[in-house]
Amino acid sequence: MDLDLGQLRALAAAVTTGSLDGAARALHVTPSAVSQRLKALEAATGRVLLVRSKPVRVTSSGAAVLRLARQLELLAADTARELDGGESPGRRITMPIAVNADSLATWVLPALAPLAPGYSFDLRSTDQEHTVDLLRDGTVMAAVTAEADPVPGCRVARLGVMRYRPMATPDFARRWFPAGISAEALAAAPVVVFDRRDDLQHAYLRRHGAGDPPTSYVPSSADYLRAIRLGLGWGMVPDLQLSGAGDGAELAELEPDGVIDVVLYWQQWRLVSPALDRVADAVREAARRRLD
Repeated sequence: MDLDLGQLRALAAAVTTGSLDGAARALHVTPSAVSQRLKALEAATGRVLLVRSKPVRVTSSGAAVLRLARQLELLAADTARELDGGESPGRRITMPIAVNADSLATWVLPALAPLAPGYSFDLRSTDQEHTVDLLRDGTVMAAVTAEADPVPGCRVARLGVMRYRPMATPDFARRWFPAGISAEALAAAPVVVFDRRDDLQHAYLRRHGAGDPPTSYVPSSADYLRAIRLGLGWGMVPDLQLSGAGDGAELAELEPDGVIDVVLYWQQWRLVSPALDRVADAVREAARRRLD
């Protein structure tokens, strides 16, 4: 295949922005030009690469081509920096990374902040069990994930452990667990869950043989903790949030031995890229200091 760089950029921009109009704005061309480039790319590959939905999404064939497009963008940015003699304000690299929500709310942003002069970050937040999906389809270049097995074309490194504890307000604990934790009490007590992909609370319930309790979904790490503090239910809270300034002052641990440890890994494309490696080094160093 003889693939055109401009066509590959159109595909990457469409996926990044979610639409052909957004890609046109990013590339400073017309939507018609983006559409023509995508059609030409599909003709060159002999595959349908993009589903024109809202937002647009890649097909399985499109995911492979998108990975190539992202890799070429990164290598071109690395080469430009090398020619410039290093980082410069005019040579910012945009780094798309998938991060689980609790890491994003606690330790990842401080790790990335020192890189801000030379980088922009397109951070995608989802459950740690599913961040590799974004890596696999080419949406991101790297991911903080609970998946130890490397995605094809990627390498993996262990970051450390995030420890979660079952927490609730003291009043909530007295009302719903007056005699302590039991399957019956857990089946009746309201629980707060991050989103429908979050399995931490259900893992704890399964451990005790409990059924499905009344559930509230709060898909924001800060608001999730706030919901527990306001008494909407109990939930699994990471130690890193409990050690924050006053965040755990109004919470009680339901069961001292009820911890759940989640091992986190860093997965990134298997490329020789100084820019990507610098981000990886910053994340690994922060994890070394903050995770168990």
